[in-house]
Amino acid sequence: QLQLAESGGGLVQPGGSLRLSCAASGFAVGRYVIGWFRQAPGKEREAVSCIGTSDGRTNFADSVKGRFSVSRDDAENTVYLQMNMLMPEDTAVYYCARGGTYCGASVPIRADQYRYWGQGTQVTVSS
Repeated sequence: QLQLAESGGGLVQPGGSLRLSCAASGFAVGRYVIGWFRQAPGKEREAVSCIGTSDGRTNFADSVKGRFSVSRDDAENTVYLQMNMLMPEDTAVYYCARGGTYCGASVPIRADQYRYWGQGTQVTVSS
């Protein structure tokens, strides 16, 4: 059964860090583009990052560039989103998703290209 499960969310103070995990089952993460998205209350879903397949190319939203990084552990079949220097505006439910035709710099991360989604994990940045 194909499944994506996010974990690692929580409450963190501004300037702090969190690492989100996206554990996949039913498929190999290394064979698909995996994206990260977030949605804050009352706001539209926003693309955060993606990681490509064999080339491992990544892309980030301007709002998180220099603060977030994304990686993949094929042995664990898991994709990670490392979030540093967190700000209150990063507060949202974060989702990982499988799909996308390509991930690379300057290529828009389009949610409509991602077919399978996890249930999300809440990240709250507050003092």
